[in-house]
This record gives sequence, structure tokens and C-alpha cells, in this order.
Amino acid sequence: MIEKLYQLFLQCSGVTTDSRNCPQDSLFIALKGENFNGNAFAAKALEAGCKYVVIDEAAYLPEGDARYILVDNCLQTLQRLANYHRRMLGTPIPTTTLDVGIPFIGITGTNGKTTTKELTAAVLSKKYNVLYTQGNLNNSIGVPMTVLRLKPEHEVAIIEMGASHPGDIKELVDVCEPNIGLITNVGRAHLLGFGSFEGVKRTKGELYDFLKATNGEVIVNADSTDLKEMINERELSGNQRTFFYGEKDADKLSVRGEIVEHSAFLHFRWSAIPTSPTILARSARSNGRVCQWYDVQTHLIGDYNLSNMLAAISVGVRFGVDSEDICDALRSYEPHNNRSQLTKTEHNTLIVDAYNANPTSMKAALDNFYHMEANNKMLILGEMRELGADSQQEHQRIVQLIQDYGFQDVLLVGEEFIKTGGAFRCFSDVNALSEVLKAHQPQDKTILIKGSNGTKLFTLPELL
Repeated sequence: MIEKLYQLFLQCSGVTTDSRNCPQDSLFIALKGENFNGNAFAAKALEAGCKYVVIDEAAYLPEGDARYILVDNCLQTLQRLANYHRRMLGTPIPTTTLDVGIPFIGITGTNGKTTTKELTAAVLSKKYNVLYTQGNLNNSIGVPMTVLRLKPEHEVAIIEMGASHPGDIKELVDVCEPNIGLITNVGRAHLLGFGSFEGVKRTKGELYDFLKATNGEVIVNADSTDLKEMINERELSGNQRTFFYGEKDADKLSVRGEIVEHSAFLHFRWSAIPTSPTILARSARSNGRVCQWYDVQTHLIGDYNLSNMLAAISVGVRFGVDSEDICDALRSYEPHNNRSQLTKTEHNTLIVDAYNANPTSMKAALDNFYHMEANNKMLILGEMRELGADSQQEHQRIVQLIQDYGFQDVLLVGEEFIKTGGAFRCFSDVNALSEVLKAHQPQDKTILIKGSNGTKLFTLPELL
């Protein structure tokens, strides 16, 4: 069935799952959700310009219409079709070389995976035609949809993979079958779904499991004790196809970086240390010596983004991108979508990081804000979602950290912060806070705005 469907896919202009967005001659796949059934919109998709439709309920199959393809499960079919397409165009799995086909880079992690993906795409685009995940389409639907955008003219693919439950990463690597994998970090997020921090590590580690089984390459942050433990458990640390980056000096590092100064925007320098055969083969040879240091002033807020930068640099070095081109890509990159953005309004300076929040990223943001040289600092923090039974304890830890750092101008949003019973002013939701800000607008402040996307703190900048 997949082989037959694939031949029809090749006749189409692309794939859509939204009957409101049907490019001419595209293939519509009828997905289901809690509040919708794509099968009911198959006929509409054909009317809107689709060439074929894939459904999984026979009740919607008209007699004698060859434009309908009936399958057992549309989501599974979407994933199998993407995997078939990946195998047709991508580097074979298993393989010991990336010189045949289009190599796939898989990126996941608790924090920083989207930023790392964007930075890596910027770096590789200096030399290659790159396919990469758009936005945060990193789930069971977004990953196969990204893979199905792969064209023969692409030279490398970067696939971001998200997870909130055990088995999520395995499901996604089975679709995209990466040749190279990178886990940015592991932290205490989505504990409601994972059950525990160990559950987080096991699920993220499914990327390492796949790469070990297929003799793939692993790029690892050597500064992360958890990641080093995870690769040691899988006996990957001594593998010649495992490459390390980090801030701390270590014999195994292929890329090293360090902060130049603690300013509003990340300012760092880096050097490549080609110690492995593969790195040596794809980068300028240095006879084992530390390469030249390169200075990079970025548009990213937060020293915690250094590890994301070094990850992208490592991939760039691995693929032979010129060092100056790597620097140019990183200097030019500007964040968007409420991720580490600095905005100067008529009244205040805002550091907006309101796309997501968990205990690890919240602590990193507070650490960075504490060390940042700025006057009249103010915090507006939203609660951290999906922490399950650990939620109250984790919010209490954040309140304690705020107190330890001596922040005084603090506004907290969400019921979880209200439960902490601290001395800081709390609001049930962003609407309640907005009313106060309208009546008493802060002036001449440097304000960190951070919280889970569901708290909607991204609506506040217009009031500040």
C-alpha cells in the first residue's frame, strides 16, 4: 500500500492535512483529533484543489472514485509515507558514511532545541541547501510533514523532535531515521507526562538508542553530567563517532567556547579542536593543536545560549562549513517567537522569553538576569505548566531562588505561584496583571518576562 501511495504522492505538489489550505494538486491526509475528523472534509479538500485524499473511514468513501485512498490509520500512514520518502532520498540506514544520499540530523532536548535547530540551519545554509523544521512542528504530525517536504535538491535535513510522553522520541526517530543526533540537555519538564526526571532521560535517550543501533554519530555537550551519563550507559563515550563540545577544557572536545563578557546579548568566542578522524576529514587540519579563536557578538539574550551556539558550531565544523561563515551566520541570527528577545519600548527595556518555561529554563533565565549589568531590574514570571505532582515544590524553589538573588520588584502570575505563599505579589492570570499594569505602568525598568506559553505573558509587552 505505501509503495502505491508513494507513487501517487510523487504526482502531487505536496501534502496537506488542512482542508482550508489545499494547494493545487496536493495530497490530503485526513487526520483526527479530539474535536475534529478529517475524513468529513475529504470531499471539500478535493473541491479545493487536492489531487488525491487519504481517509481511514469507509463511510466517507464514495463508490468508484479513484481519488480516494482508504487506509487503516491516517496518522500511521502519514508517518510510514514520510519514512518511505526519507529512505528513497536520504542517506541509507545503517551506514558508515554520509557521502551517499541526504544526511539527516535529529535534534531534541528539554530546552533550546528550537533555537539550536534554527542556529544549525543558519550555519549549514552557508554551504548547503538545507531542509529544516519550520517553527516548532516537532511532533508526531510535524515531523513527517517536514520529511515529506524533502526534495532531491536538498543536501542536508535538520529535524527537530519534541516529546512529552515516554516513547515519543522513538516514534519520531522511526520516521526520520537520523544519521546524526544531538540532545541539547535534559531537564525537569513535562513531568506530568514523563512521570519523573528519569522518564525524561529515558525518552530523550531514545535518540541515542537509535544512533547506537544504526552506527550513527552523536554530538554531545560535555558540560552536561546527565548527557555524559546517558552516553556512558550506552557505551558511546569511547565511540569514534561521538563528538563533544563545551565550555570546560577537556581532552575529548572538538569545539570549545567561553563567554567574553556578561552583557545583555551573548558575546562569546570559540575554537575548533579537530581530534577525531571524521572532524579532521571535514575541517581545516590543525595537527592536533587548538585552532584559532573566533569572536562572536550575537543577538541572543542569555549566557545559557552559549551551549546552543556551540552545538550549531559543532555541526558546522562536522560538515566542513568555513569558520568565518559559521561566525557570520551566528552574528546575523535574530530570535523570534518570544524566544530570548530584547525589546526597547518608550518606557522600558524588555527581555521577552515567554514561549515556554520549566524549572531548568527558569533557573537559567534568573541566573543570567542576576548577572546581567542593568539598572532597575524587574521580574514578571508566569507559572510553569505540566509539572504534575512536583509542581508546587518546583514553584517554591523558584520563589526561593528569587529571594536568594535579592530581586524585589517581582510580579508572579498563576495559581501555582499563589500556592507558594511567598512575599511577592501574585495574580491569578495575565488579565488581572494587565489591569494593574494599565493603571501603574513601570518606568525605566529592565524587565524579564518569562513563563509557560499558556500563561500568555506574550501579551504584556504592548503594556510596558
